[in-house]
Amino acid sequence: MADVKYYDVILKPVVTEKSMAGMGEKKYTFLVHPEANKSQIKEAVEKMFDGAKVEKVNTMNMDGKKKRRGMVVGKTAKTKKAIVQLTADSKDIEIFSGL
Repeated sequence: MADVKYYDVILKPVVTEKSMAGMGEKKYTFLVHPEANKSQIKEAVEKMFDGAKVEKVNTMNMDGKKKRRGMVVGKTAKTKKAIVQLTADSKDIEIFSGL
């Protein structure tokens, strides 16, 4: 396994209708490094966003989708998604505030 630092763990936030609905319950969704585990994701969120205290982390591995271009069939890259639940007394993550 590669040496994954905390700033390499979170790749980008997931902005969908379902993930935005979860923000009311302090659940935030991120695309993360495929080799990152739950404790690394928790550490990365707490270090990158001030005042955020993580209660739990749920992860899921997403397979690549089949794509066609004419007769050529290929697959998109696999990804890993993490849903981070913050504690009730922690501050909200500011990256989502303007959406």
